[in-house]
Amino acid sequence: MFFDNKTILVTGGTGSMGKTFVRRVLTGEMGTPKKIIVMSRDEGKQHNMRLSYLHKKSSTDEVVYNNFKNLLEFRIGDVRDYADVVSAMKNADVVINAAALKQVPTCEYFPEQALSTNCFGAFNIVRAIRENDLPVTTVVGISTDKAAKPINAMGMTKALQERIFISANINSPQTRFLCVRYGNVLASRGSVIPLFHDQIKAGGPVTITDTRMTRFLLSLDQAVDTVFKALLDGKAGEIIVPRAPSALMTDVAKVLIGSRPIATKVTGIRPGEKLHEIMISDEEAPYTETSGEYYAIKSMLPELNPAGQSSEAPLKKEFSSSDTVLDLTGVALLLKKHQLLVEDKIEFTDDELLR
Repeated sequence: MFFDNKTILVTGGTGSMGKTFVRRVLTGEMGTPKKIIVMSRDEGKQHNMRLSYLHKKSSTDEVVYNNFKNLLEFRIGDVRDYADVVSAMKNADVVINAAALKQVPTCEYFPEQALSTNCFGAFNIVRAIRENDLPVTTVVGISTDKAAKPINAMGMTKALQERIFISANINSPQTRFLCVRYGNVLASRGSVIPLFHDQIKAGGPVTITDTRMTRFLLSLDQAVDTVFKALLDGKAGEIIVPRAPSALMTDVAKVLIGSRPIATKVTGIRPGEKLHEIMISDEEAPYTETSGEYYAIKSMLPELNPAGQSSEAPLKKEFSSSDTVLDLTGVALLLKKHQLLVEDKIEFTDDELLR
């Protein structure tokens, strides 16, 4: 299996996606790794993550996390620091670059910080492999729908991260560099679901930036599934994209509020926000192929994609969050499926869902 006897480095491994990725790898569903290295700059999050495994009690967990002290390693380090990256990558076979500045307004006010982490961090990984002949077989960069036709600093720096990794295939052909690109991850740190929950618990109002706004939605496990898809089937230079549904943010708020007497408030679009996100642009559509439940965007570089545009590309236009909008019932089913209503014990009747 793919991870058998491999050393895996996860930069930004204490973030929401990183933690879920590590948990999934530890189940052995993709094989038994030799070591998992979690690299991040937050010692508090590393300590809490370490304790979460130490406190596992059930017999199943004892099997899953057996001898984890040797299997799971935590390293304080920053992708911005070349020496930190080289040190962490010495014996790595697979690198998942989940380190990022990802909050859109924050990146708008501090674009130089987004550049340092999202771009120079990616370049440090490429440089470390190239200059030290490291035996890394695969690097997966975690990107975002905001990288397609970017209008904000976060999306622009993530788009550049994609290009840094994709072009690295030419000068370091012994390593497969590719990316995954997905939309809003339900209940991840900094996402809208925890914010809505907090506002509901406080009695409201629930804040909506614009009543027309749509977003692609997928769970943390689906985000990890996308990374696994890239590892198993992705080719050098590709960007793997899940064919995810989307929803109106007003419907997400309505489902979470349920029958509670809580008001909503329109606050206006935040700096750098779009009304609708784009997962695949018009310009990328001709380079896109279907791969099961995913799209694979081929590189535009002729060295990596000699065939160029595909005459049988499945998309004839951009893939926008305005294209696949769930109705209210669909949003409710999606949130229930991922257990995002359990905490508040919100129950719905058919009348409430359809009103």
